[in-house]
Amino acid sequence: MRLTFHGSPFGATLRIRWWARALATILATALAPVQAVAQFTPFEAALARFDAEVAASVAEDAGGSVSVAVFAGSEVIWAKGYGWADIEGRRAADARTIGRTGSISKSFTAILMMQLVERGIVELDDRVSDYFPEIEGLIERPAGAQAITFRMLASHTAGLVREPGLEGAASGAIYGWEDKVLASIPTTAYQTAPLTEYSYSNIGFGMLGLALSRAAGVPFMELVETLIIRPLGMESTTFILDSPDLLARMSVGYARDRDTGELTSEQATLEHFGRGYKIPNGGVYSTVHDLAALGAALMGEGDVQILSEKSRSEMFNPQAPATGYGLGLFLYDSDERPPLVGHSGSVAGYNAHFAFDPQTKLGVSMFRTTSYNPPVVDLLRELTRAVR
Repeated sequence: MRLTFHGSPFGATLRIRWWARALATILATALAPVQAVAQFTPFEAALARFDAEVAASVAEDAGGSVSVAVFAGSEVIWAKGYGWADIEGRRAADARTIGRTGSISKSFTAILMMQLVERGIVELDDRVSDYFPEIEGLIERPAGAQAITFRMLASHTAGLVREPGLEGAASGAIYGWEDKVLASIPTTAYQTAPLTEYSYSNIGFGMLGLALSRAAGVPFMELVETLIIRPLGMESTTFILDSPDLLARMSVGYARDRDTGELTSEQATLEHFGRGYKIPNGGVYSTVHDLAALGAALMGEGDVQILSEKSRSEMFNPQAPATGYGLGLFLYDSDERPPLVGHSGSVAGYNAHFAFDPQTKLGVSMFRTTSYNPPVVDLLRELTRAVR
């Protein structure tokens, strides 16, 4: 396991002085619960409790790894890995361990959409069919239904089912994902009329990514790479593991058999070779450090601004009739202003989460291959309360 410390923008109370004192003391005393935590500030104590819980739970689970980072603005102030990124190879997890983001890929797609809006290539309320006429082939359209817009797809308010009816839609070579989207459309039904309810749709985001690519006249993965990944310096974020360094840091994806409890990585391994249509909604690989950079960019922090304040605010607004979802982002405390913001992701063998507070500029990012799920949003709530 590797623990890294960094500076913090919150002044003396969050600088190396207390990180070195607090966390080093915690580790040295094996996180002695009451005596150690009582010495710390509320911020330190919250992080100490979280660290202790994750360490113990990952050891008990014995089924993979967890990597976590806490960031303040554009700076990672604490990061750690727990468990094994590769059990058979005895490769320990750390903050540089790569995992699949799953549906956090939707946040990348929504950011791309807002970038194209800012460039005047599309408008949020444009009809998607103006750029992607194949969407008219959706089935079971309610009488009098409104035309689907970019905003509807990005907020899961288009009324579409979660998955298409096409057999094998989520399998197949990555470079064939567009064909899988097109083949899925005649098997994808409306669940309700658009703008009548929040209806989470993976295939909806697949269509959104393809429509954005059509509008810009540039392949989707190239757009994300050029407009998001490279500008933010996300060196461990990609759609394709195409270098020895990336492959060496990739975690093995584990799942437990529900009947026997045995670990398997078979399905997770297969999906590295093909995910069908699931590229704009589930195709991104990344690390906790790179997800921290994404969170910072969404808060307008750092040297590179990839979105205007207006665009970021729009992404954080509930998109009616959704109350807990903006544009490619969950709003975890939607009754507060500003709410906590972020996204989770789950695919075969891998789970991920990132969340941040636009007010305090604090955030948490996490990857896991364990059955144990660290309470990262609860941690973020505790940390933000400690500094407000």
